[in-house]
Amino acid sequence: MPAHSSGDSEMPGSGKPGREPASASTQMLEALAASTGAAAGEHVWIDVIQKMDEVYHDLLEYEVALEDKNAALEESQHFIMSVLTSMSDILIVCDRAGVIEDVNQSLLALTGKTERELKGRGIFELLADEASRQQSQHYFAGHGGEALHDCELQLSTADGASVPVSVNCTPRFSNVGKLLGVVVTGRPVGELRRAYQALRQAHEDLKRTQQQLLHSEKMASLGRLVAGVAHELNNPISFVLGNVVALKRYAERLHRYLDAVHRPLDAEQLEALRHELRIDRIVEDLPPLIEGTVEGAQRTRDIVDSLKRFSALDRDEQSRFDLVAVIERAVHWVAKIRGDGFAVDLELPPELPVVGSPGQLQQVVMNLVQNACDATGERNDARLTITGRSQDGGVAIEFHDNGPGISDENLARIFDPFFTTKPVGKGTGLGLAISYGIVERHGGSLGAANHPDGGALFSIRLPLAG
Repeated sequence: MPAHSSGDSEMPGSGKPGREPASASTQMLEALAASTGAAAGEHVWIDVIQKMDEVYHDLLEYEVALEDKNAALEESQHFIMSVLTSMSDILIVCDRAGVIEDVNQSLLALTGKTERELKGRGIFELLADEASRQQSQHYFAGHGGEALHDCELQLSTADGASVPVSVNCTPRFSNVGKLLGVVVTGRPVGELRRAYQALRQAHEDLKRTQQQLLHSEKMASLGRLVAGVAHELNNPISFVLGNVVALKRYAERLHRYLDAVHRPLDAEQLEALRHELRIDRIVEDLPPLIEGTVEGAQRTRDIVDSLKRFSALDRDEQSRFDLVAVIERAVHWVAKIRGDGFAVDLELPPELPVVGSPGQLQQVVMNLVQNACDATGERNDARLTITGRSQDGGVAIEFHDNGPGISDENLARIFDPFFTTKPVGKGTGLGLAISYGIVERHGGSLGAANHPDGGALFSIRLPLAG
């Protein structure tokens, strides 16, 4: 294409037909070319125009990106402000000297001041007593670059009073690691104390409820043992009653004989009366009668003591005792209910010393024996085998019955509270759950499984005393 001279150049607005109005850049370049009189090819000018259009396009992209970043920055600022406004804890942003740069709404509500009144003031002016001011000044003077946790300071409130505040101070740094200031957060100690008090009260209520459930299950177990206990008490009481009746009859004869001794009777008459009243027989019978009565009374006392110990609230008891004796006593009581149709084989060592509460562990054993008794049903050959041994510094007790065992779906829930497979009115669903907790509190474990030879297998592991 032939080159154009300055005289052939078309100026904008010339209105020459067949040509579109030139762009501003084109007009500027053409004017520049006309003024300098330079003769250049048309492709050179087109390249320059394209470069300028690219620069203009980049400027537009930069402007759009800048607007996007400004929008994101505003959104982040709104988010941060909403978080700061929603905080229940007070927040103060200070510089290195303790001059307040920013605060949140909680501090404004506590102090009764506006944001304009607080910014630019020292944080020390917000403190209510001299000790708090000296402590904060010491921190900003020599320890501004270190974090401070749970420092209690007295803060002035809107009504002129002071409130203790638990304060945490965290230093803030620039991107090059330079210390810029401190972020102070805090919460009135009164709120913390109220929250702690509520938590402690809830914990006490939970322990009280747990103890009530434990005692209720004890009473339920005791109710199931009433028949056996009544039979157990009936024997010694009947024995004592029979002996007392005999002693009363003997006392009447001895009284008649002593009256005769004090009357003026000859030796033959006194001897005849002695033979008639069988005084010699009475004298021989008195020692065994008295011994039997004492033995029966002691047996009754032991049964009553066992009942009291079993039903007592002894959660804090920690004593050394023989677990074998506890197992034998629990088996003896439960077996009285079932009668001769339920056999219990004990394979225990002479002694298994443990530390804890004998009453609570007796409840565990009674629950396991009672469950075995219920699981074997009305079988004539119902049997429970209890084995015990010392193992690895602990005590291992296993309860194996010849019942149907435990189904897989029930095995996973057998220790859940209120879960029971017994009919309504036959079980509370708390026996195994409470037993599990008792054994766990004694530092041991309670497990359930199915024995390879059939039947259920419950195992207790406890630490060995001493």
